[in-house]
Amino acid sequence: MADAISYLRPEVIRQIDRLDLKAKFIVEGFISGLHGSPYHGFSVEFSEHRKYEPGDPPQTIDWALYGRTDRYYVKKFQAETTMNVFVVVDSSPSMDFKTGELTKFDYSVGIAAAMSYLAMKQNDPVGLVTFADRVRGFIPPKCRRAHLMAILQTLAKLKPTGRTQIAASLHEVAELIKRRSMVIVFSDFMEDLDAVVGALHHLAFKKHDIILFHVMDHAELELPFDDLSTFSDIETGERLIADPAVIRKGYREALNAHIEALRDRSGEARIDYVMLDTATPYDKALSAFLQARQ
Repeated sequence: MADAISYLRPEVIRQIDRLDLKAKFIVEGFISGLHGSPYHGFSVEFSEHRKYEPGDPPQTIDWALYGRTDRYYVKKFQAETTMNVFVVVDSSPSMDFKTGELTKFDYSVGIAAAMSYLAMKQNDPVGLVTFADRVRGFIPPKCRRAHLMAILQTLAKLKPTGRTQIAASLHEVAELIKRRSMVIVFSDFMEDLDAVVGALHHLAFKKHDIILFHVMDHAELELPFDDLSTFSDIETGERLIADPAVIRKGYREALNAHIEALRDRSGEARIDYVMLDTATPYDKALSAFLQARQ
């Protein structure tokens, strides 16, 4: 699997211009890696099986699959095999930040495109929501190749704009999505925690399966700068001059507290949480998606 993963590094993927080709390259490389790893067969289980649960008739167990994976699975009924998947992308200016190869926004778009491609490959209808200060775009879910191309074209043209209003936007998303769905949110979640969690609870109350991909730049996580620096707010233009060596400890403590609280409170609401920095190979995000989808 290592060879496949090496090709899924962001600095490699960014060299591909067309988003549809990026998505295909990421997904096909990831699946190729699965077939050469201890997770061989997982992509098949993902689309055709679910885990055995107490109460399932023993005769429904797929014993051939058990022999290959040493895990109990039952064949899905037709009604279980599809679920609407909504990819929800934060396109506010705070996402337009980078110190590495990709901005948080570009990295999120790459994963969102790959997950849309993968979901369609598994016959799940896919929809797209983009937001900043409010919902900026909404494409209802369908399962057709032309529809996938429309989603990828929309993502390819999307630019960060507006102001960050994550909580208000997610409340709006909760009202827009009528049928129980898988809702995959890409954001840096740089907003008041209580407000964000309240909006997530609104989504959870609607019985959606929710995955949060918390996308951060490595420098935001570590504050690795050494010299006296000027820090600028991307949205307001406000500037602050500070010595990173002096503020680093307090900054990291505050950020880690925010991250841990978001992770813990998401878990309490049965919401999956995945932290990614923009240098993380794309396979990690796809693995988390498959695990949650399973």
